[in-house]
Amino acid sequence: MARKVVITGLGATTPIGGDVPTMWKNALVGVSGARTLEDDWVEKYSLPVTFAARVSTPATEVLSRVEAKRMDPSTQFAVVASREAWADSGLDDAEIDHDRLAVSFATGIGGVWTLLDAWDTLREKGPRRVLPMTVPMLMPNGPAAAVSLDLGARAGAHTPVSACASGTESLHQGLELIRSGKADVVVCGGAEAAIHPMPLASFASMQALSRRNDDPGRASRPYDKDRDGFVMGEGAGALVLEAEEHALARGARIYAELAGTAVTADAYHITAPDPEGLGATRALKAAMYDARAQAEDVVHVNAHATSTPVGDKPEYTALKSALGAHVDNVAVSATKSQTGHLLGASGAVEAVLTAMAVYTRQAPATINLDNQDPEIPLDVVTTARDLPSGDIVALNNSFGFGGHNAVVALRSH
Repeated sequence: MARKVVITGLGATTPIGGDVPTMWKNALVGVSGARTLEDDWVEKYSLPVTFAARVSTPATEVLSRVEAKRMDPSTQFAVVASREAWADSGLDDAEIDHDRLAVSFATGIGGVWTLLDAWDTLREKGPRRVLPMTVPMLMPNGPAAAVSLDLGARAGAHTPVSACASGTESLHQGLELIRSGKADVVVCGGAEAAIHPMPLASFASMQALSRRNDDPGRASRPYDKDRDGFVMGEGAGALVLEAEEHALARGARIYAELAGTAVTADAYHITAPDPEGLGATRALKAAMYDARAQAEDVVHVNAHATSTPVGDKPEYTALKSALGAHVDNVAVSATKSQTGHLLGASGAVEAVLTAMAVYTRQAPATINLDNQDPEIPLDVVTTARDLPSGDIVALNNSFGFGGHNAVVALRSH
């Protein structure tokens, strides 16, 4: 029988909280992290979208000055979140075999700030002024490498890169590393720092971003009939996965069992989801099968729900196909309404929120749902709601450009 895998540590830095307790408190009451950008480059480039959801606590307030200078912002966020998760797990050097400790830390874009700043330096000042740390700072595996170095994780430092499904796919990989016996503990997560004029301009050009410049806090509105695009967010989420027997042997506090995961591909379009949600349906069914769960076991879903006109409906179609009539009994939270869309970090942050939901038996709020789309008749949690007692299962969905689908199933422990 496959080893059971449990979650023993959580960490996050997000637009609604610089740590998990703050984020969770705000997620329950419904706080928006979206704000008008005050950077001079917004006006310089005449950006059509002038707001985003930045982290509430700058990483430079947590890391030392020397550390921060040697890391792209995406890596800074990863280190901040992973250190919190590691401390939360209670693990220490005396009880961990570092040859059995691995890292799976994802990103969707990577060190975009480092890359584009270095390009500006090269053009304006010449090659001698390009910093020697530029390549280690811009490489997509920078966050995973930094977390591995920070914790002394020698069983592997992996970097799933699957657009907005990346953070969730890190958990899929972590589960497999422990089940296969290649590691006893894996620090998983996702990090992103892409609130930069170029990605903002590109997403705006695609008509993917909300244009509610006059009301940022109400711009992200999943499932609302008047939704007009996502809000760019940034940050990181981290989870410590541990073999159940390893966690029980040291008396660890367990948030939930990571009972099942699945990844599929649409093979449909580079940016648009399959309108029938076929790939997402396969991922949902496979994750439940992996978790030994029936549709009736599922009480909560933290949905991908980006607030785009074309994205939200296929996810409903997939949930309906996978859960059948029981979908009407499932409490659905769309927390991107609060945090914005953290791209490659979103799945990890939402997995942290899902773990907290299972552990505390509460579903976090969805904000800005004023006029629910009648074509998406989900039971959306608009004010924090208690979840049932007993053995429960919660799902967390992530879907990314390229047709990536990733789902995790958490079970109460």
